[in-house]
Amino acid sequence: MNLGLEGKIALVTAASKGLGRAIAEELAAEGAIVGMCARGEEALTAARDEIAKRTSATVHAVVADVSRADGVDRATSMMLDRFGRVDVLVTNAGGPPSGPFETHDWAVWQRAVDLTLRSAVELTRAVLPGMRERRWGRILNVTSIAVKQPVDGLMLSNAIRSAVTGFARTLANEVATYGITVNNMLPGYTRTERVLELNAANAAREGVQVEQIERRIEGQIPMRRLGEPREFAALAAFLASERASYITGQSIAVDGGWIRALL
Repeated sequence: MNLGLEGKIALVTAASKGLGRAIAEELAAEGAIVGMCARGEEALTAARDEIAKRTSATVHAVVADVSRADGVDRATSMMLDRFGRVDVLVTNAGGPPSGPFETHDWAVWQRAVDLTLRSAVELTRAVLPGMRERRWGRILNVTSIAVKQPVDGLMLSNAIRSAVTGFARTLANEVATYGITVNNMLPGYTRTERVLELNAANAAREGVQVEQIERRIEGQIPMRRLGEPREFAALAAFLASERASYITGQSIAVDGGWIRALL
């Protein structure tokens, strides 16, 4: 299937590892020119070099913390100055801390808002005018299965990723007539550093072995296994493509059947 991504300009945030890296590589493999950003320079540079080598695509990287206004500006300016546009924006950020309500004061909430909600809003604000002018664009937000079925112990993620969902669903209606689609991708339990860290935290909190937590999670998934980042990235490539031009305002899970809701 030709996804029509050859020569499209894509920006993927938090792209040095995990889901962001997998998405960046998938888009590059489909012929897109990819900009990557993350906070850690060493891991980001290594990821950029490996993706460029594997795909022979044009891949650029910039160190940027998108929870900060200057980080958003640095990441978007790199793409706009170098290529003049961003056709595909993938907003992604490391998850906020786990824990119940009582463990988070407002300072922690504010950092989580900046990381998860503000980054999505401000990244979109930077690239949307050009998409409107060209009457074509794809905005993809990486959220979580928690927006459809809250996960115990993830108070911050459950609440703030749901806010991203509301933002995206409303924006989708506002920009649809410009040929711009806005969709959310909901990763389930996927074999990433983030999930491994959460499993370790839950194991420590419950006083059990990490393996016990992992077996419990796998038992909740109809497919009885964790997802792989490349499986999630395949959805991103499709939603970014010409073939997905009539899909907007949706929140699509890649979770092996974990969510039990009908819709």
